[in-house]
Amino acid sequence: MPEPTTPRDPRIHTDLAHLRKLAGSARALSFLPRQPARSALNGRHASRLRGRGLNFEELRNYQVGDDPRTIDWKVTARTGEPYVRVYTEERDRPALLLVDQRMSMFYGSQRNMKSVTAAEAAALAAFRIRAQGDRVGGIVFTDDTLAELRPKASNVALNRLLTCIADANCALHAEREVTRSMPLNRPLEAAARIATTGNLILVFSDFAEVDDKTERLVRRLAQHNDVILFPVSDPSGLSLPEDFRIVASDGTLQVELDAREAETMRRVEEVVGSRIARAIGWTRKYGVPVLPLSAGRETLPQLMELMGLRGGR
Repeated sequence: MPEPTTPRDPRIHTDLAHLRKLAGSARALSFLPRQPARSALNGRHASRLRGRGLNFEELRNYQVGDDPRTIDWKVTARTGEPYVRVYTEERDRPALLLVDQRMSMFYGSQRNMKSVTAAEAAALAAFRIRAQGDRVGGIVFTDDTLAELRPKASNVALNRLLTCIADANCALHAEREVTRSMPLNRPLEAAARIATTGNLILVFSDFAEVDDKTERLVRRLAQHNDVILFPVSDPSGLSLPEDFRIVASDGTLQVELDAREAETMRRVEEVVGSRIARAIGWTRKYGVPVLPLSAGRETLPQLMELMGLRGGR
């Protein structure tokens, strides 16, 4: 008889079955332009979601009741008769989810690994976007791999994305050797190549390995697309208990973090805090909404709270 397998701890690794169970919970969310008044997507600095684009259909004679703003003044001046431009809303909108599953995400001190929180948040978003009738795709990246899944309007494409996220998440382990981490710029460059205009782009990451080029890429993407950033952090990176001690390893090297050493804690908090602060700065500069997520809390209530929905704590 085969030996019984040890149940997977969903706080450390998330599999495809777990991500699929989130489908029902995703109904509470919305990534459409109309947002609740308390939603972070309606923030003072954040630009409103553009929603689906418009397709030009035809020019025709002006009729009583037509919106005067649709009058084509050039054609009207040339023909001597009022003409209007007729548009129809696009039937679906492409959405691209960038999901970080690098070793820097394989850390958690209270509830989830950051990698699990990112995977769950991305799955919830993907289910909701698909339920809205929009196309869904993604870029799932690790320290040494990058999978591109172009947006498609099918449940098969959705399942392919969830499978890719789950596989990358389950491949993370403490003994994994990392010689060089993939910078965030690579998946952002891939997104810029795929999403030329009118896309919804969601980035779930701890924003490690960022630089001035990262900011330029975010600005470029935000010029013609709706970009939402979900920086994922762990409570221990922002404020550690005085007696906190941990030995961390990347599979080759290891380091001991001791909260009793003031200089060590200052450096840890400075690094994590600067990542979030930099992303928030992009909100002020380019109108890119930033919705911070904590690995120390359940994922869904955080998203509901950020979007001003009932049920968020």
